[in-house]
Amino acid sequence: MTATLIGIARKARSRAPMETLDGVSVSLDFGVDGDYRGKLRKRQITVLTEEDWQAACGEIDRMDLPWTTRRANLLVRGVKLPQTPGARIRIGELVLEITGETDPCNRMEAAAPGLEKALTPDWRGGVTCRAIEPGAIRVGDTVIVD
Repeated sequence: MTATLIGIARKARSRAPMETLDGVSVSLDFGVDGDYRGKLRKRQITVLTEEDWQAACGEIDRMDLPWTTRRANLLVRGVKLPQTPGARIRIGELVLEITGETDPCNRMEAAAPGLEKALTPDWRGGVTCRAIEPGAIRVGDTVIVD
């Protein structure tokens, strides 16, 4: 199965609602265009797998939660994300470098009881990244882990 980008989202400011997109530009300086976290170098872009999200939601019996509840920028399907800072993810022409784990916070608990704990094991909450090669991405782009 080919790994695929299946979701793109951004938030204009802290605690703002998530806006989903079909495509977006990602730059070295600002990350996902229009996302307020883009200026941060360590946590510029967050990536979550559909499989990990579904496992966490299944653990708390809340399959109705949209993936944007996690507040990640990118949702991918069909790939196991490396748990190694420095590993690279290619999405279309974009290249991301993993900087660490996206630690679940109390906002997840506020969204659904038990969600913070369900996202904790085995980096299930996703990875933080920084852009090292800019590019435009679209839902449906192929995802490759280098």
